[in-house]
Amino acid sequence: MLSNISKELNWLQKNNKILKGIKKGIERETLRIEYNGNISPKNHPKKMGSSLTNKWITTDFSESLMEFITPAYDNINKTIFFLQDIHNYVSNNLIKEYMWPFSMPGFIKNQNKIEIANYGTSNIAKIKKIYREGLKNRYGVYMNIMSGIHYNFSFPKKFWKYWFEYKGLKKNQHNISNSYMKLIRNYYRFGWIIPYLFGASPAICSSFLKKNKTNIKFIKNKKEVLYLPWATSLRLSEIGYNNKLQKEIKINFNSINYYIKQLKLALNTPIKKFKKFDVCKNKIKKQLNCNILQMENELYTQIRPKVNIKPNQIHYKELLNKGIEYIEIRSLDVNPFSSIGINKIQMHFLEIFIIWCMIGSSKKMNQTELNISNENWNRIILEGRKPKQIIKFKKNKTIYLKNVMNHIIKDLYEIAEILDDKSKNKSYTKSCNNVYELIKYPELTYSNITLKKNLKYGMKESGLMLAEKYFNKFKNKSMKILKYEDFIKEIKYSNKLKKEIENQEKIN
Repeated sequence: MLSNISKELNWLQKNNKILKGIKKGIERETLRIEYNGNISPKNHPKKMGSSLTNKWITTDFSESLMEFITPAYDNINKTIFFLQDIHNYVSNNLIKEYMWPFSMPGFIKNQNKIEIANYGTSNIAKIKKIYREGLKNRYGVYMNIMSGIHYNFSFPKKFWKYWFEYKGLKKNQHNISNSYMKLIRNYYRFGWIIPYLFGASPAICSSFLKKNKTNIKFIKNKKEVLYLPWATSLRLSEIGYNNKLQKEIKINFNSINYYIKQLKLALNTPIKKFKKFDVCKNKIKKQLNCNILQMENELYTQIRPKVNIKPNQIHYKELLNKGIEYIEIRSLDVNPFSSIGINKIQMHFLEIFIIWCMIGSSKKMNQTELNISNENWNRIILEGRKPKQIIKFKKNKTIYLKNVMNHIIKDLYEIAEILDDKSKNKSYTKSCNNVYELIKYPELTYSNITLKKNLKYGMKESGLMLAEKYFNKFKNKSMKILKYEDFIKEIKYSNKLKKEIENQEKIN
């Protein structure tokens, strides 16, 4: 099941400088809530600038769901500090509102009162709005206001030069894309370790089931909390970002060409189930089209191949032309025990784990193996902390989960030591120490601690306590990378750019 990477580790030890320059960026989602814990009914605050064009602060599905975006830095501290600065600015400019600290929303009295994000009157703004109307009609509001962390990662040019020399390959974009696809396949095989360790959505509010059907047999407590005793990340389950219909298109990651071929098929295959939304109501379109995917962003995967694009460029076409430039990990819940939704321990561990996925052998996955991987993910998502939990590694063969994780962590310790070379604080090794404790003692995982708080206080009350705590932490706190004036400048520029886009369309 696990490949022997001792040769690769020895080679990496001798060439550890090639790992300098790895870039990491974060996208963090969070709901604005009122002081009573209800989701804010207000529009995206004007003090945040234009949600269409602000490069740091925008919205996702709804007006109330904010998204914070950092640049990709080759230094974890810089990425963390930048994200802290965004939280700092937002906290000090919200009016009688907090930021919700959980991935799963609290109580929703009326889903129809959740306002879909509005980006203005330009064509691109209208497309974004109609796309979100489609998401609402297809999957419901609750799923679309779940929050997550997206972790963007890229290897430096120096790494590719030495890596391909070691492998006897030419350094070109084709081989870089193939290598990223190998990494993605390994992430599918073993990435369930991320929700096991860092999943933090083991429960949901009972209001979810008022308009949503599920086969999951929840337990309900007196605080109106629905939960599973061993769950890690319900956000990634069938009630969240895990669409069964999309699995039918059989997108795999054996090659960039096949991935794009199947993606295009999904973008052009109409579905009877969605045809009922192909009507306008009060002159408002209910979706962009009735295909499996309205647009590429609707594809729900744990990890995505990515390329940097300019406005009006189509992502998958640029992916085919330019090749993969970085990967986006999408399986991280918001960490409720961090004021910014993620901490350094997680970021250090993710870097180690991604390197491990890259240097390990990674054969192409047939449909049977892909099904087994999906089954393993689902098992860990719904009951990952269950004592003596097992996972599959062949059709009829299983292995204890802890045995696999202990094997992985041994390799990760060696990578951590390579990354910590000549470092005084040994941050990567400390991250592995922390993770090893979570493997040994599942009761220490984020999901178990979150579940205890949710059951004791209820989701709204436990969320409010954390939200107020983090709000007070950032109140009048100084920034580390940006200045207040930088935000004002970006806000003014974003408003100006939005108007220019709209005015240009009027002229044309």
